[in-house]
Amino acid sequence: MRGSAAKSRQQERIMSGQFSRRGSTRRDILKSLGTAGALGSAASLAACSTTISVNPAHAPPATPFKIATTTIPIAGTNEAFPVRRIYCIGRNYAAHAREMGSDPTREPPFFFQKPTDAIQLVPPGQTVDHPYPPLTKNYHYEIELVAALKSGGRNIAMSDALSHVYGYALGLDMMRRHLQRAMGDEKKPWEIGKSLDRSAPIGPIHRVAQTGHFSKGRIQLLVNGTVKQNADLNQMIWNVAEQISKLSEAFELMAGDIIYSGTPENVGPVVRGDVMTGKLEGLPDISVKVV
Repeated sequence: MRGSAAKSRQQERIMSGQFSRRGSTRRDILKSLGTAGALGSAASLAACSTTISVNPAHAPPATPFKIATTTIPIAGTNEAFPVRRIYCIGRNYAAHAREMGSDPTREPPFFFQKPTDAIQLVPPGQTVDHPYPPLTKNYHYEIELVAALKSGGRNIAMSDALSHVYGYALGLDMMRRHLQRAMGDEKKPWEIGKSLDRSAPIGPIHRVAQTGHFSKGRIQLLVNGTVKQNADLNQMIWNVAEQISKLSEAFELMAGDIIYSGTPENVGPVVRGDVMTGKLEGLPDISVKVV
């Protein structure tokens, strides 16, 4: 009888709020009650459940301001793809490698990054204004297939690489070519040439279930209606699976990463007033006007 009375007093203390102090958990309550008492006290637990609070030590810290999350619309849904990192591969078409002064038969793949907020969204059927950047004398276009990842890892096998792809988009890699070359000549980082604001215009992401994986298909860039770049994806030196595998040797890839997969030959300059139209078989066109 004394044991029953003691357990009853514990339950009364719970009901009266003794265990409602900050940091109390169900584990604390169960430990206090004992196994037998806990099994017989479902009603008491239910009654006190609203008083349990989260330990403030586990709450995320407050920030003095908010930063917008970069996302890309997912075609056919109301969802958006959150962008973690933007990777780009350089000189991935043989003819483009040659026009840039490299030997594609000997050069291994190399990668660089753009800041996440370099993304500029280009909805299908619209021509989006694209600001001509400051400090620019030679502003170049590069049209590219973009792969968006839903998962990742390190040292991803080539045979497993495409299983990490969520979808594909069509994008432009825009750059200050004169500054990129100047930095390269001086053996300095070329962020000022490649990583500028809005230097990654992109259309919506189309899920693999909609498009399949892209291993071939005509890719083009037109300026004011004149074809400037014209190639096939099967001319890439390193296909998407190979790019993912090689990139994962250097970085741990994760969901939200996107990869600009390289551009064909005949890159060139644009000026204010020019309209660029990107085309890829299987995806909608993108169109931007330099202003």
